[in-house]
Amino acid sequence: MALTGYVFWTIIGCGLVTWLSRVLPFILVKQFELPRWLVEFLSFVPVAIMTALVVENLFVAHPGHLPSLDVGNTLATLPALVTAIITKSLLAIVVVGIAAMALVRALGWA
Repeated sequence: MALTGYVFWTIIGCGLVTWLSRVLPFILVKQFELPRWLVEFLSFVPVAIMTALVVENLFVAHPGHLPSLDVGNTLATLPALVTAIITKSLLAIVVVGIAAMALVRALGWA
């Protein structure tokens, strides 16, 4: 695919919109103070997002039926979960999770 002016400016525009959608809320929030109840409510957002991402990968959807457990992902999640409880280090969790998934795949369990 040739990089025409139209494609180039579309990529630049999409990048700008993406960047603004991430930076603009921080700029706006710095201008005024949020109510305490809103700050407390927003503190649960990261936990909710991570829970949704993890649970989504632990199950396989079957339209019209209940989801089934993805054994490979579950086996890789367990050591990462134990690491999270013990160390509370994001780097350690990621390294253990990747290593556990590599081992699960090497053993043919996923």
